[in-house]
Amino acid sequence: MAEETKPAAAAPPKPAPPPGPPPPKNPGMVTFTIDGREAVVKPGTNVIEAAASVGVSIPYYCWHKRLSIAANCRMCLVEMSNAPGGKLMPACQMTAAEGVAVKTDSPKVKDQQRATLEFLLVNHPVDCPICDQSGECKLQDYYFQYNTTASRLDLPKVKLGKRVRLGSLVVLDQERCILCTRCVRFMSEVRKNPQLGVDARGSHSFIATAPGQPLDDRYSGNVVDLCPVGALTSTDFRFRGRVWFLSSARSICGGCARGCNVFLDYMRDGTYRYRPRENEQVNQEWMCDEGRLSYKPMNDGRALEARVGKGKAARSAAVAEGAAVLKRHAGQGTLAWLASPTASLEDLLAAALLARDGLKLSEVYVGGRGDGWEDDFLRRADQNPNRAGLALVARAFGLAVKPAADLAAAVASGKVKAVWAVGAEIPSPELAATLARAEALVVQAVNEGELASAATVLLPASPAAESDGTFVNFQGRPQRFELAYWPRGESLPHWALASELGRALGLTSRWTSARQVFEDLGRRVAGDLPGFEWNSLPSVDRRKGLVPLAAGTVDGRLPGHRERMPLDGSGNVEWSRLPNP
Repeated sequence: MAEETKPAAAAPPKPAPPPGPPPPKNPGMVTFTIDGREAVVKPGTNVIEAAASVGVSIPYYCWHKRLSIAANCRMCLVEMSNAPGGKLMPACQMTAAEGVAVKTDSPKVKDQQRATLEFLLVNHPVDCPICDQSGECKLQDYYFQYNTTASRLDLPKVKLGKRVRLGSLVVLDQERCILCTRCVRFMSEVRKNPQLGVDARGSHSFIATAPGQPLDDRYSGNVVDLCPVGALTSTDFRFRGRVWFLSSARSICGGCARGCNVFLDYMRDGTYRYRPRENEQVNQEWMCDEGRLSYKPMNDGRALEARVGKGKAARSAAVAEGAAVLKRHAGQGTLAWLASPTASLEDLLAAALLARDGLKLSEVYVGGRGDGWEDDFLRRADQNPNRAGLALVARAFGLAVKPAADLAAAVASGKVKAVWAVGAEIPSPELAATLARAEALVVQAVNEGELASAATVLLPASPAAESDGTFVNFQGRPQRFELAYWPRGESLPHWALASELGRALGLTSRWTSARQVFEDLGRRVAGDLPGFEWNSLPSVDRRKGLVPLAAGTVDGRLPGHRERMPLDGSGNVEWSRLPNP
């Protein structure tokens, strides 16, 4: 009898796959907790930025959002629930992950922060009282926030170079350097010009250039802004002032048509430095060295007194004389208007109204600075901040735009015998010499120069630091700048001088601020500046309570100068409150 075949044994059931991660709480975003607070951020956001989004500050030195991640300072170590073996992880290098818990205030993290600061300060010189970074130094700030313990070092500190001249604008104190390498990465990654590197090893490492090769990049000053401690200092600002004595106004660099956004740091009635201010669409947070030094004409070589002929005169007398000259030559058809594209939009609007309605002119000759160098990073060849604004104003008032060379030819031929110059900047000395041969020159000048010295009537004008206003950059982008301090000497903004000339000629104007000029005449160019409003720069908030924007980590406006801001908190600078000369 045949053997019965047994049925094959059934295959054992496959084990159930492990449960997958839960679906994200907020699809398309990452949700995690930090110090017990829930945060929702975009995928790929690092923990430092994610923490900042919910008001948690993680200390760091080497990280910068526009540079590659080095993770070498170790100041930003935090606890993360997904870290292997409970290790502390650098927040700059780790990205936020779904469901992860981050701790920045645990005892383990605080001990690490204290240890990191102690390590960084082992060889750091305690020369804060003479350090230019004092008052805006992250090493000082973090010491008081995260350490405050006395040094345990009982050995001599490592000695390195104290005044190493890296380039014409940058001095390095090697002993203060914490080797965050921000400067090295900026030169390599942003400028594509790797002139800086780290030399030597261990505690004797220092930042250096190649032997015999100075730091001569035209954007070298940015490494001073990037340095979180007092290692890299500016030769221009070095030992000139302390940041706790400085106040800051939001301004625009007038060095070229780019219009880089800057902080104008000032004390009393003098500008001490420009610092780049972040604007993603214009300059990110960089600026060139030439623009960084372009504040100097606001302080030096100023035209501060009115003149008639070669003698000093009261401004009211100079305005009356200037108005008489303009009226006489306008009636004879021998008058021309020369406008500088360094003047603000408000200056040009007020002057154009006077030129067209008061003097019956149909042309505007464009002066300004001559062309300079240009690159593919920020710098533009046009060294005037408001050429686009001048073109808008001329079109709005129906004025034909002609170059200054045409005006020089007209003066040389005798067709033009009088020139009204709003701004004394001229592209070349030869043109200035030709214009100086005019029979009459009514010049509104910020600085002394060839045209100002040849003026038959000189009216002192104020630069951007001493007025509110608007520049329109080469992209057609209008940008506000705000007054830092009152006009020096007898000077007034160009719009105020044009208004005084207009009143002397019988025109009526009640402008007492640049804001009123913009609100009255700005509608003529509003179609070319869509969406732009005077309050796009909220200076009202800054001036409320007479407290300025802080220059560094502290607000340092000197006693006795707070009352120089408008008392009504309106943001309007009332020029009628200025004492009459």
